[in-house]
Amino acid sequence: MIRLAVAIASADAPPGALVVWRGFEASMDKAARLGYDGVELALRDAGEIDAGAVARQLADRGLACPCLSTGQVFAVLGLYFTTADPARSRRVVAVFRDLVDLAAELGAMLNIGRARGFIADGQTAGDARARFIDVAGEIAAHARTKGVTLLLEPVNRYEINFINSLEEAAALLDATGASNLALMGDVFHMNIEDRTIGGELERFGPRVAYIHLADSNRLAPGEGHLDFDGIFSSLRRIGFDGWASVEILPRPDPDTAAARAIAYLRRMALP
Repeated sequence: MIRLAVAIASADAPPGALVVWRGFEASMDKAARLGYDGVELALRDAGEIDAGAVARQLADRGLACPCLSTGQVFAVLGLYFTTADPARSRRVVAVFRDLVDLAAELGAMLNIGRARGFIADGQTAGDARARFIDVAGEIAAHARTKGVTLLLEPVNRYEINFINSLEEAAALLDATGASNLALMGDVFHMNIEDRTIGGELERFGPRVAYIHLADSNRLAPGEGHLDFDGIFSSLRRIGFDGWASVEILPRPDPDTAAARAIAYLRRMALP
């Protein structure tokens, strides 16, 4: 059975953080009451939380933490893998190593979203690719020692100009040669960039370890035009039985959005 999580962040997360609720413990309470199986923690660095305390809070509510997401590493700290600045490159490695350690303590995977970087002015696609492979390889090597899987998430061209489709992400994973790098499919981005959503999930199925769910308008599934029956049929065909996380705009308000999402998705996530 596919397990459902919801994205949450700290109470002081910036307005642009794409999460449903803010405030970790209160958000866990709400997630558990609505019947979510887990929470995805959106973090800017590992120091935001105490791993032991969070693990206890999760256990008390019967929740898991399947993934740590890192959009704020890019948006708040301004760090990314493809930087040409050696000092900033060392800092992003340090931040991600700490997040790997935290993920290991929580039994979570670790997302690489926009922090993978971009093709800067004056930089070639080959330059960005080489820098990504170098940084990702170092972080993946540390993650292997901790038993942590890294998740490379394609993001659409309107948000970043590097690694937009599942096909591009898979090719980059091949280039890194890291066995603990996997694909994260976000159906919102896939609707913009990939030939089909279900077809590409099936094409790269064995490498897809995690899913982000939102409708075509970034609202709760069922509020736009994506074919979620088809998406979940494809996931069943590839035998996907992992985690899918709701990463949506909290509209009309966070509680309503989260309730609508799980009510719509729960029937599809069943075997």
